[in-house]
Amino acid sequence: MKIAITADHNGVALKDHLAAWLRERGHEVDDRAVHVGAEVVDYPPLCEDVCGQVVGGHADYGFVIGGSGSGEAIACNKIRGIRAGLCLDPFVAEIARGNNDANVLVTGAKVVGPELAEEIVATWLETAFRGGRHQARIDQIAALERGESLL
Repeated sequence: MKIAITADHNGVALKDHLAAWLRERGHEVDDRAVHVGAEVVDYPPLCEDVCGQVVGGHADYGFVIGGSGSGEAIACNKIRGIRAGLCLDPFVAEIARGNNDANVLVTGAKVVGPELAEEIVATWLETAFRGGRHQARIDQIAALERGESLL
């Protein structure tokens, strides 16, 4: 699996941990935030970059790590073709993948520690989209992206 990963200043340590953890498990990791250190950076350009990798077919999934992850999830979901899930526990990661066919995982380093983050990512990677009735909802989300009304 090829994963594009990024983090703002709040998430650098967790990003580095997860990138190493993913590589140990045989995944190809494209660290898109190697330039980020302790200095404060704005997350929207980081989100755009990782989401662009996913939409462009250069990565299977994108992982974005912020402080809470809330703003990052909002920014990611502004990109056409992205379905980002704010995953702060394994249950939500399973629903984001299984029901929502999410292609970007967002989490928060101020909320989730390294061990829990590993559980979240493992659940994400092990969960396949269930399709069926959930596909109709994905199609409706795509219609909203195109500016179509569902009413």
